[in-house]
Amino acid sequence: MRIILLGPPGAGKGTHAGTISALKSVPHVASGDLFRKHQQEETELGVLAASFMSKGELVPDEITISMIEQRLGEDDCRQGIILDGFPRTVGQATALDDLFDRLGTKLDLVLYIAVAEGELVKRLGGRITCRNCQTPYNLVSSPPKIENACDQCNGELYQRTDDTAEAVKQRIQVFTQQTIPLVDYYTSKGLLTEIDGEQDISEVQKALIAAA
Repeated sequence: MRIILLGPPGAGKGTHAGTISALKSVPHVASGDLFRKHQQEETELGVLAASFMSKGELVPDEITISMIEQRLGEDDCRQGIILDGFPRTVGQATALDDLFDRLGTKLDLVLYIAVAEGELVKRLGGRITCRNCQTPYNLVSSPPKIENACDQCNGELYQRTDDTAEAVKQRIQVFTQQTIPLVDYYTSKGLLTEIDGEQDISEVQKALIAAA
């Protein structure tokens, strides 16, 4: 099973992708995790990606596609994947189609988590992340048990540069302008199922599992 989880920043894609990944026994491939891995390892791709992410902008297609292609070529992706955060543009989507063709496989399903802009600003404004293990928290909806300490590893919690108020607004604007056309692209292919992302998190999860 090869699934794309599509939605705006703050829609909860990472959390839900992890659940579907476990149920389907296929890896969760998150573009954000790939970006951070490359940055931590100080690869050429990582340095380039960081210069765009820090401003809340989309990483150029050629950088993102190179990272994704490397990851999909690894053995654990051969039986299926849950893609989270990629593609974000129609150009990336067509490049992904070409990549699947080269690998002799195809995309099965696109799950779109729809959330209104006002709700996204509220969610992202309170988001903090563990420096060590990258576990995400939200000061409003899912705060850590101990202030400024990760529940998983006791690491320091911080607000990423792309989660500041200014960057959040820019990310939402970029999503609306560049990523929303993917809804039409995948709808035209008969692959897209829309999920109401403003329901209780457990209801969103049930809807996603039922669709997958």
